[in-house]
Amino acid sequence: MSSIDHIRNFSIIAHIDHGKSTIADRIIQKCGGLSEREMKDQVLDSMDIERERGITIKAQTVRLSYKSRDGKEYILNIIDTPGHVDFSYEVSRSLYACEGSILIVDSSQGVEAQTLANVYQALDIEHEIVPVLNKIDLPASDIEKTTKQIEDVIGIETTNSVPCSGKTGEGVEEILEKIVKILPPPKGIKSELLKCLLVDSWYDSYLGVVILVRVIDGYIKKNMKIKMMSNNKEYEVERVGVFTPKPKDVNELGAGEIGFIITGIKNLSETKVGDTICDSQKPLKEALPGFKPSKPVVFCGLFPVDSSEYQKLKDGLAKLQLNDASFSFEAESSSALGLGFRCGFLGLLHLEIISQRLEREFDINLLTTTPGVVYKVHLNNGKIIDLQNPSTLPDPTHIKLIEEPWIKATIITPDQYLGSIIKICQDKRGVQTNLTYSGNRAVLNYELPLNEVVFDFYDRLKSMTSGYGSFDYEIIGYKEGDLVKLSILVNSEHVDALSMMIHKEFAQSQGRVVCEKLKDLIPRHNFMIPIQAAIGGKIIARETIKGYKKDVLSKIHGGGALDRKRKLLDKQKKGKTRAKQFGKVEIPQEAFIGVLRINKDN
Repeated sequence: MSSIDHIRNFSIIAHIDHGKSTIADRIIQKCGGLSEREMKDQVLDSMDIERERGITIKAQTVRLSYKSRDGKEYILNIIDTPGHVDFSYEVSRSLYACEGSILIVDSSQGVEAQTLANVYQALDIEHEIVPVLNKIDLPASDIEKTTKQIEDVIGIETTNSVPCSGKTGEGVEEILEKIVKILPPPKGIKSELLKCLLVDSWYDSYLGVVILVRVIDGYIKKNMKIKMMSNNKEYEVERVGVFTPKPKDVNELGAGEIGFIITGIKNLSETKVGDTICDSQKPLKEALPGFKPSKPVVFCGLFPVDSSEYQKLKDGLAKLQLNDASFSFEAESSSALGLGFRCGFLGLLHLEIISQRLEREFDINLLTTTPGVVYKVHLNNGKIIDLQNPSTLPDPTHIKLIEEPWIKATIITPDQYLGSIIKICQDKRGVQTNLTYSGNRAVLNYELPLNEVVFDFYDRLKSMTSGYGSFDYEIIGYKEGDLVKLSILVNSEHVDALSMMIHKEFAQSQGRVVCEKLKDLIPRHNFMIPIQAAIGGKIIARETIKGYKKDVLSKIHGGGALDRKRKLLDKQKKGKTRAKQFGKVEIPQEAFIGVLRINKDN
């Protein structure tokens, strides 16, 4: 068992694609965590979806042994974190479990928006930071310029920075030396009462709930009776272990260490991320502060295509929520889609990942309604309600005003793309607050309505800057907006799943686009189907799907034909009117998906 002075807990933080997982691979190789045969690229990205997309979604932990140049043995606990803004909650939780961070900056790209966001999170909790300049093997690498950017834009010292290449492994040993020399050891006393932070948990179909813990004080070992302080429930520890990165059982975890425990918990709701674990025989008086709960910013409905899969979807959501505390859900029903769930996410990528995981891991066919943000509706009687689902908006006569969430966006872009970015921000109702330069890169600050950003802003920014622009945001509060509910009517019936909140200025054009799309996607019936977009009682756009028309006159010949023809046509007309009145229009799944795509394509 190593002394606490020889333990180093650190996170790897960076912008997307700056090489966090690759450098984690090289460190694992250098410390002999896996044999050459077991090694593969991005070994800590264990989910198929992570490997396909080339992104980290879940923060992963690994414990390694390292013998420094002066002959001392160290235990290194690494947490490899995601880079995308939608998974920032994973990053903040990982940082709380550590004392220091390695900040990786791509020396060919320089400092980007998410680099700033993650560093400031680390500095807020007083982390020691080692800057690492990655990808020095690339011809476009510029170490001097990147070092200056780190000092100018972030404002941290670069005297201890390490140039390296995650691809070739150059400079990795230097990183390890800096980690053991510069990063502080954890503070904690093994002889104190057990105080343990629940960092993460996930469901394993063989073992039940696996809990990732950071021991602050004391120690935790097999057969020990522990208590979760949030619900006062007691459990017996069945297994204690660490990830090397393979799971490996150990006798105990002492103060300052990170590892996993298995207690035979089967009920997913009993493990809350940020909870404090203590010894049930010697309980603590006060719990740890835990993590600030994340607030979902994008909401949408998830419905099973086959209504018999409702329970399967519910179980799948519960298991994913255990593994991802930033995601929330509650039951809802829709007249068009049946029973489903209203789910909250940190962004559109988060929504995409969760729905893909449900389809892959739990084999559920899903239907997703149009995503939207949370609005605050001020009623005339002084009440304020949070509106997640546009179909539940109260009668407009009862509404005093509607507020929408606004964000502070940081956009970093090469100078030549600045004009087109300012234009897109203005089109999205943005207000510029600041513009500074670092070399030939502009750092642009805008205040924008979240509703305008949530669909396609990041994709458009990336495409118009040839991939060099970067974007990060934080929510700053709510402001009053001229917002209306756009309702879609098919055959004079409201389709609640297609309702959306929209700024009045864009309502007519959006209504027209939705109607045109539905006209192409809803099949023809025996009667005419009007498709309308409305704000309150006012129709603002309309398309019509023509009905099939049977030729009832083909068999009429001879005397008095004109009279008989008129009678038959009148009879057909009455039949069509009755069919239109009582006929039900089935809206296919493709129509809902098509309308969802409009927002991304526009």
